[in-house]
Amino acid sequence: MGTYVYLLTTMAFFGSAFASSKVVVESMPHQVAALLRFGGGAVILALFLIISQLRSRGEPLTRQQVLRAAGIGLIGVFMYNVLFFWGLSLAPSADGSVIVPVLSPVFTTIVLIGFRQERPSARRLIGLSTGLAGAVIFFIGASDGGGGSRRLEGDVIYLLGAVAWALYSIASKNVLKGIDPLRATTYGTTAGAVGLLLFATPALPSVHWVTVPTTTWLNVAYLAVGPTAIAYLFYFRGLRNVSPSTATMVMFTVPIFGVACSVAFLGESFTTPQFVGGVIMLSGALLAVTNARKKRLPEESAAPDRIASEIS
Repeated sequence: MGTYVYLLTTMAFFGSAFASSKVVVESMPHQVAALLRFGGGAVILALFLIISQLRSRGEPLTRQQVLRAAGIGLIGVFMYNVLFFWGLSLAPSADGSVIVPVLSPVFTTIVLIGFRQERPSARRLIGLSTGLAGAVIFFIGASDGGGGSRRLEGDVIYLLGAVAWALYSIASKNVLKGIDPLRATTYGTTAGAVGLLLFATPALPSVHWVTVPTTTWLNVAYLAVGPTAIAYLFYFRGLRNVSPSTATMVMFTVPIFGVACSVAFLGESFTTPQFVGGVIMLSGALLAVTNARKKRLPEESAAPDRIASEIS
C-alpha cells in the first residue's frame, strides 16, 4: 500500500506541474524555467542528503553507481524537461497533461515487448494500436484548434517527452539496485540540472529578472519543492517495488490532476477531436498495459539490467 501512496502522491505533483510550469514559461524562456525548477530541486535534495548522512552514513557509492545515477538524470531530468518546457512554450498545459502520462506507459510497454520481457499478446497489440490511433486523432484536433501549427508542434514535442520518460522509468530500475532512493534522486537530479544549466546559459541574459512577477517566483518555488524534489524521490521509492510498466500505469491518474489544474487556474480547454482522441488514447493504453504477463525466459533475471544498460 505504501508503494502506491508514494506513486499516487507523485502523480498528483506531476499533474499540477503542467499548469504551474506554464505560468513560469510565460515569464521567461523555457530553458531558464527548466533550469530554475531543477536547479532548485537539486539544492533541496542535496540538503536532504546532507541531513540524512549526518544521521546515518551509508556505504560509499562506487564510481559505476554514481555514473549510472548521473546517466539516468540526463534522461529523466535533462532530456525530459527540455522537451517538457519546450512543449509548454508552444501548447496548452492541458495537452501535455494528457499526452505525456497516457503515452508514456504505451512506449514503456513497446520497449519491454521489444526486449522480450513482456508478451506481445493480441490484447496488448490491439491496445497499443488503439492508443496510438487515439494520439493521431488528438494531434489532428490540436492542429484544428486554437494555436494552429504552433499547438501541434508543442504536442509533438510532448510526445517526444513521453518517450524520454518511458526510457527513464525502465533504466531507473537498474540504478536502484544497491543505492537508496535519496542518493539516486539527488545525483540524478544534480546531473540533469548541470545539463540544463549548460543548455540555458545562452538564454539567461535575455531574462529581465526585476520584472518577473511574484506569482512566477512562487510557482518556481513550488515546482522545485513539490513536483521535483519530493515527487522524484517518491517515484524512486515506489519504483523499487514495482515494475516499470506498473509504475507508469499509475500515470493514468495524472490527466485528472493536470486537466483539473489547467482548467481551474489557466482556463484552458480541449477541442472536440482532442477530447475524443484522448478518450481513445487512454482506453487503448489501459488495454495495453493492464494485466501484463511476463514471458518466462531463461535469462529473465538479467533482463531488467540488460534493458537499462542498453538504454542508458
